[in-house]
Amino acid sequence: LTGLSFLVKDLSTQESLYFSEKRLGSNTTAEVLLIEIEGIVADNEMLQLPFKEVIVLFSNNMYTCVPSALFDETKAIEYLKFNSKILANDFIAVDPIDNHDMVVVYIPYVNINNYFFERFGSFQYYHVVSVFLKEKLNSDTFDPASKMFLNVQEEQLDVIVLVKGKVMLCNSFIYKTPEDFIYYILFCLEQLNLNPDTIPLILSGAIEEKDLNYEMLFTYVRNI
Repeated sequence: LTGLSFLVKDLSTQESLYFSEKRLGSNTTAEVLLIEIEGIVADNEMLQLPFKEVIVLFSNNMYTCVPSALFDETKAIEYLKFNSKILANDFIAVDPIDNHDMVVVYIPYVNINNYFFERFGSFQYYHVVSVFLKEKLNSDTFDPASKMFLNVQEEQLDVIVLVKGKVMLCNSFIYKTPEDFIYYILFCLEQLNLNPDTIPLILSGAIEEKDLNYEMLFTYVRNI
């Protein structure tokens, strides 16, 4: 809810043809977000092309990861109610993480899904963490080293910790200050008995070496 971005690619060449992003305030609602999307699509010819494939990614902290052996789709809402505020009319979605025996259960924004269906027809949607997990698991399944991956967004930090190619932790935290940022990272390492002086930490997303968040991280974690 802090912003949105659009990417248009040529599927035959994988060339990026168009990219734009817009940052919004912290207190944006799904209703305001939809108004923004409608306005941007209406004003941009590149976003009105007859697309062969449309994918929507949702990024929020209203999700949880569940081992496949413990997952019952008829009780999907039960997995979320312990760490998210659930409303009676919330729609629950599920992303299976193929070949890794886990699923991501989350709440998408139904009004935005409805808009994309009406505007573009059939489309696919996922939670950002599902894509993040699949990428890291597929590339690190056979790596015996412990690793921490951070995907930095504006005001949200996605954290994945792999130990011998297995997911030990997958969570997202809302932060406001660099002190919040480093607190969550060090707390996760402490809970898993991992050493910030030795574990490799891989960054992606909205962070650069000159950022205050990076400087705070560099103070406490050795291998970035």
